[in-house]
Amino acid sequence: MTRTRPAFPASRPESCPFDPDAVYTRLRAEEPVTSVSCPLGIDAWLVSRYADIRAMLTDPRLSARAASSQHMLPDYDLSKPVLPGSIVHLDGEEHSRLRRLLIGEFTVRRMEALRPYIQQIADERIDAMLGGTSAELVRDFALTIPSLTICELLGVPYADREEFDRNSQLLMTLEADRHARSAAFQRMSGYLCELVEDRLDKAESRDDLLSRLITRAYESGDPLSMDELIMLTVTLLVAGHETTASMLGLSVLTLLENPGQVAALRADPNTAVEELLRYLTVIQFGLLREALEDVVVAGQEVKAGEWLIGAISSGNRDETVYTDPDTVDLSRPHRSHLAFGFGAHQCLGQHLARIELKVALTTLFRRIPSLRLARPLGEADFRRNDLVYGVWSLPVEW
Repeated sequence: MTRTRPAFPASRPESCPFDPDAVYTRLRAEEPVTSVSCPLGIDAWLVSRYADIRAMLTDPRLSARAASSQHMLPDYDLSKPVLPGSIVHLDGEEHSRLRRLLIGEFTVRRMEALRPYIQQIADERIDAMLGGTSAELVRDFALTIPSLTICELLGVPYADREEFDRNSQLLMTLEADRHARSAAFQRMSGYLCELVEDRLDKAESRDDLLSRLITRAYESGDPLSMDELIMLTVTLLVAGHETTASMLGLSVLTLLENPGQVAALRADPNTAVEELLRYLTVIQFGLLREALEDVVVAGQEVKAGEWLIGAISSGNRDETVYTDPDTVDLSRPHRSHLAFGFGAHQCLGQHLARIELKVALTTLFRRIPSLRLARPLGEADFRRNDLVYGVWSLPVEW
């Protein structure tokens, strides 16, 4: 009798919406590599242990051409070619070429230089909130800080943020069909095409990431095409605010539900933010890879052409790595985690995200110590059907 494959575990326990699907606890213990069926209509090997996921994400025989949880999109076309400049989906030298051009823009030193600007935004947003006694924290704070920062970094007019916010949300939700996602991408690409054309004309006279990228590529003797520049800008713009905004909203919700942890945030923001990243893991459906040749992953034979999913939310709750992993402990001694992925495709913007989280969270709880939820946790509007987990809104008061 043929065994029916279980569905990819995508639900969250009602008792704690911060936890990944409860089945991962059993899988890590009993079936660390198991076959599942995915909404896309493919079967994939689900890898659930921390060490195995790290090994998987560093294996060059596993392609990232469909890296962004496409297994969750029922109508995604896996046969379509990777778009030029799609750094998260390219492999080998094609990926390395783009990463080499960008890596110098995201060093700790460059990101630290943005700290005063991020602090200014956080203070200005809180000043505006304190004009009243309540706020919608996602709209008024969590989304604004990373959006303003990535616009400043790229040289994108912040006045146009509402348009790219709408389009990026369509790209992230499972509730939009292929046509809606394609239309959102075309709208965003069309808008950014004008921006890129302007930078191509005036790159030497401007000091923003996009202009420096154009100049650096040209001076290397391997200039970027228009398509590559547009795709890179779309990727940086979407990734630069969606994930951090979601992390900010969820982090505030976590702290308000665990008020005893706020002291640990104040005492050591670095350790606290790493724990929040581990505990929340907003890339909730994992990272998809395709085997380019026959490989063995954690003892499981995987044939060329088969798919694997690194369940990073499960890896970040691995009992063999973290003591009491389902408890948020902001004073937990820092250990590396998988929230930013691992290996060649590890998130370029991780240093920026860390600074934004530390500045925003410490400033918020310092300046509004009486902050509290305006409605119970059970009424929170979670982004359960999005590739990036978070809350749509977070009403607070003080």
